[in-house]
Amino acid sequence: MQPITILSIIIVYFGVLIAISRLVSNKDSGNDAFFKANKNSKWYLVAFGMIGTALSGVTFISVPGEVGSPNGEQFKYFQFVLGNAIGFILIAKVLLPLYYRLNLTSIYGYIEKRLGQYSYKTAAMIFLISRTIGSAFRLYLVVIVLQRYVFDAFGVPFWATVLISLLLIFAYTYKGGLKTIIITDTLQTFFIVSSVFFTIYFICDSLELSLPEAFETVKQSNYSKIFFFEDFITSRYHFIKQILGGIFVTIAMVGLDQDLMQKNLSCKNIGEAQKNMFTFTGIFVVINLFFLGVGALLYIYANKNGLSVPTVNGIPRTDLLFPEIAFHHLSLVPSVIFLLGLTAATFATTDSALTALTTSFCVDFLGMDKTENANKPNIVRTRHWVHISFSFLMFLVIIVFNAINDASVVSMIFRIASYTYGPLLGLYAFGLIMKKLTLKDKLTPLVCIASPFITLLLSMNSKLLFGNYVFDNELIIINGLITFILLLCISKKAEPSSSPATA
Repeated sequence: MQPITILSIIIVYFGVLIAISRLVSNKDSGNDAFFKANKNSKWYLVAFGMIGTALSGVTFISVPGEVGSPNGEQFKYFQFVLGNAIGFILIAKVLLPLYYRLNLTSIYGYIEKRLGQYSYKTAAMIFLISRTIGSAFRLYLVVIVLQRYVFDAFGVPFWATVLISLLLIFAYTYKGGLKTIIITDTLQTFFIVSSVFFTIYFICDSLELSLPEAFETVKQSNYSKIFFFEDFITSRYHFIKQILGGIFVTIAMVGLDQDLMQKNLSCKNIGEAQKNMFTFTGIFVVINLFFLGVGALLYIYANKNGLSVPTVNGIPRTDLLFPEIAFHHLSLVPSVIFLLGLTAATFATTDSALTALTTSFCVDFLGMDKTENANKPNIVRTRHWVHISFSFLMFLVIIVFNAINDASVVSMIFRIASYTYGPLLGLYAFGLIMKKLTLKDKLTPLVCIASPFITLLLSMNSKLLFGNYVFDNELIIINGLITFILLLCISKKAEPSSSPATA
């Protein structure tokens, strides 16, 4: 597919999203619509749209790419996905009822009620840092694909590609916010899910395999091993490590993250929010299994046709195998379907993140949800400037990451999440479990800075300290536990009236 064709499709795609945004935001562009979609979202639309937000371009490209990586990843990611599913159920049963009972706009309002002002601001700041970095990395993955296959042909520099991408996202999110996102994410998820199934069909057709034959081919290949029980100490892929990591990464990155929880809180009531989570969980597990199947078929196709993994600066990049085959070795129709799926997967994540970052800053630091601030002049204009600022911050993070990255994006995202989200896990665990204790609130920021550094030291020296033990995603548990222990060290017995949000 020619670069001009790809560019034309992207322009049409964003034209549709901007048109939807204008239609929605012209009816209501106030803060209540931006932050909470007027608490009137349909649970089934939220559930379907959340698939696009949760998957992202990372799942679309990196997960299939890692199936055949030199590290022997195979289907080990599905262990992590099963842990995700358990985490989603725990969120629906434990955290969502708490958020609804307190009628929160920002979920970090719980920390304010339970632990104090400094703890509250610390939790919100952790989210802002974590989500900015994570979302920038996800967008970076697709920008390098667009750069390689589209904008290099027109002589556009990398920084300009990043800027154009963020400007397009800003154009359809800055007015309608969450109310717009609920609609656009539904459309984008449709493209993602459709592209997965159509990609499987077209690759099977290229390999001259029926779907049952393709299933059997993947099953008999070297790529389809799911469960790893060997070498608990030295292997990153052991079943227990992956399941535990999946559970706690999900609780931290979803249940304690304003982005995905903001969509849940836009439902009418807790019952609808829980139906949304349970439905979403089932679809999430199935669609990830199909992504892994795509990965196996891609490597089978590559081996049959003598293709190698693309390189960047001489370094193999498994992230680029899927776009390489889609754009250069399949016909026009599957190329277009891949492009729509990739674009939808990435921008569904980034637009949602920008909305959540804006919401958190406006609510947690500017107090825009408070009655006394609701009618202040230019409050909507202030929200627009916050939205612009986070777009620019994400731009800077992507530029820096492009200069230093030499690893697969999917592993990098979850590795960094273990450090950035761990303190959130510790804060909420303390608040929910230690109901008779409160904190010396002013010391909380120091604890949340110290715990990731202690975790990093333990990870760097784990082989020496723990008998060759190698950490993977379960590192977030260690980080959360260290935070919890340090919080105990600065805790005190709560006064009867000082803990109104205990659950």
